[in-house]
Amino acid sequence: MTPIPQIKDLVLIGGGHAHALVLRMWAMDPLPGTRVTLITPDPVTPYTGMLPGLIAGHYRRDELMIDRVRLARCAGARLILDRVTGIDREARLIRLQNRPDLPYDLAAIDIGITSDLPHLPGAADHAVAAKPLGEYAESWAAFLARGLAFPRVVILGAGLAGVELALASAHQLKATGARVAVTLIDQSPDFLPALSSRARRRLLGELAGQGVTLKLGATVAGVGAANVTLASGEEIGSDFTLTATGARPHPWLATTGLADSAGFLPTDAQLRTKDPLIFATGDCATLQSDPRPKAGVFAVRAAPILLHNLRAALTGMALRSFHPQKDYLKLVSLGRTAAMAEKWGLVLSGSRFWRLKDRIDRQFMAKFATYPAMPQTQPLTPMTNGLQAYLDQRPLCGGCGAKLGPGVLSAALATLPPPNRPEVRSCPGDDAAILTTPSGVQVLTTDHLRAFTNDARLMSRLAALHALGDIWAMGAAPQVALAQITLPRLGPDLQARMLAEVMEEATAVFTKAGADVVGGHSTEGAELTIGFTVTGTATRPVQKGGAKAGDALILTKPIGSGTILAAEMAMAEVPGMLLGEAWASCITLMSRAQGSAASLLAPHAHAMTDVTGFGLAGHLLEMLDASANAATIQLSQIPLMPGALELSEAGQGSSLLPANVAATSWRMTAPPDPRVALLNDPQTAGGLLAAVPGDMAKALLAALHLKGHQAAIIGEVTEGAPYLTILP
Repeated sequence: MTPIPQIKDLVLIGGGHAHALVLRMWAMDPLPGTRVTLITPDPVTPYTGMLPGLIAGHYRRDELMIDRVRLARCAGARLILDRVTGIDREARLIRLQNRPDLPYDLAAIDIGITSDLPHLPGAADHAVAAKPLGEYAESWAAFLARGLAFPRVVILGAGLAGVELALASAHQLKATGARVAVTLIDQSPDFLPALSSRARRRLLGELAGQGVTLKLGATVAGVGAANVTLASGEEIGSDFTLTATGARPHPWLATTGLADSAGFLPTDAQLRTKDPLIFATGDCATLQSDPRPKAGVFAVRAAPILLHNLRAALTGMALRSFHPQKDYLKLVSLGRTAAMAEKWGLVLSGSRFWRLKDRIDRQFMAKFATYPAMPQTQPLTPMTNGLQAYLDQRPLCGGCGAKLGPGVLSAALATLPPPNRPEVRSCPGDDAAILTTPSGVQVLTTDHLRAFTNDARLMSRLAALHALGDIWAMGAAPQVALAQITLPRLGPDLQARMLAEVMEEATAVFTKAGADVVGGHSTEGAELTIGFTVTGTATRPVQKGGAKAGDALILTKPIGSGTILAAEMAMAEVPGMLLGEAWASCITLMSRAQGSAASLLAPHAHAMTDVTGFGLAGHLLEMLDASANAATIQLSQIPLMPGALELSEAGQGSSLLPANVAATSWRMTAPPDPRVALLNDPQTAGGLLAAVPGDMAKALLAALHLKGHQAAIIGEVTEGAPYLTILP
């Protein structure tokens, strides 16, 4: 069946609760013809309602984190991990912090609020903001890890959030056996005026019972590394200062021309800003016809209306109005496993209300734990004998995981005749072809990748770095590049946007590497595939052959990308693990160019290659075959990408992994260790593997570390027939 082309761009700015629910619902019923993009700076985000429980120690971090990477994959959305800094509404462009502007046809904003105090002296350096929540949770975990005997916590802002977090902090710290000092400060003389008098009295009693000092009508003059100074001159000791001072809009909203005088985005009942092409929900927005408090319950209730209206705006259908409830059940965490319930002036508290709150919160998070199964293709009956066994294999991966196995490739290459031209050096198995020139040699390579992400710009960057790896592995300086691009079926506007993104990013990568992009070829196909043919120049190419006994083996980048990318494409669920964080870390490591590593290693390396599709074991064995030597490596010295081992142990792996194992397992001896499987993990944009003189290895490793490479000495070359011995 021919894929339906996407012709319009819907961009969701921010991954707040409303947008998270919109993406989940979109996954179940996508709108044909629309490409959805989610822009958010973080791969995971905490659910607001469970944050006090995390601070108090009642929840694990993974229990309250929404994995935006898995969510975007489920929804078929393009995910861009970046911060928005503005919107050019006339040109319909979204300004981003770390990449070029992004076009949109329809946009929605759900970025929440911030509670930092940028104008308070010392706050930026010595205080943590309660929002964004993810940074706060990480800082709190680091604070607890210090294990202070007398921890002092100061919270600025005695609103409902500040009270919950003060009680949670006191409870968690007391559970550690420490003597605790928690101080809650607010410049207002009134305590929680929006609550009933009964609710205020109940919370004041809870604060006193937990030993929290409440200072009202106090103005903070500055924040230091170990204290908070009040305008009165009083100094309060603090080892952890938190700002929870209410709702402050993100400053860039004021530059859009859409914000009100307070910096929030006014919307009509249909959740549109005054620009009909931009919707807004959550704490960053204010419903003009019926303003409500900044509470997550309203964002959750608004999500179905937002989804309907986005679809309506894209299809020309009628929009619906959002009518928020006048009052809502407030469930306030009390630090211990108890909560206060308040609605319509009624106030009750106790453990039963904690259980109620816990049940509501867990039901919400369950929506983002296991996603509903997608419609399955009906079984083929009848089918050719053997087809089912083929269909039961791992799903086809992207990147190097989609490449042909070593056995298939070797069989095909064995039929090639030797080169006839005198300037072509015969170098079977090397990373690039070598052509002799009057001034030295020119190396030539080509490589392409099947997309594993809907972000074409990111895919272009990684494909360019991947192709450059062959040039750098030969010790050559990149020269020129030609692009080979297959675009999926798209409308003319999106096709032009995607092609521009691919070429812009490729040009940036190659230019930084010292090469020019001089053209290429494009076509339309079933899916995005990006490749490059690259040339480089060298006076002395470094080949795979040449490794000598006694050489140290240096690996310049952690391994594990094939397993992580495969798990992300499969939306894998691993208890206690946040796949999105592993994926984001993997992308960062893959994006690390290896040019500076090559320039350090090439002058001294006896042999070098890049670690790509055949995995570390496969490419090392290629080096040993070409050098007629053996090698010993130590598992404990091989750097692994965060999360790779856990995913491998959970059964995740690339579709190329079985073929790699079949090609290497009979040629190596290994202990029964789960890390061994990752030696065959296909790498995309992987690191360099170099055999260098043993007496130079430590100095080269130190130089690599100074350049920012996570390099390691993983073993040594030994005498003997090509064979790999793996030690624990």
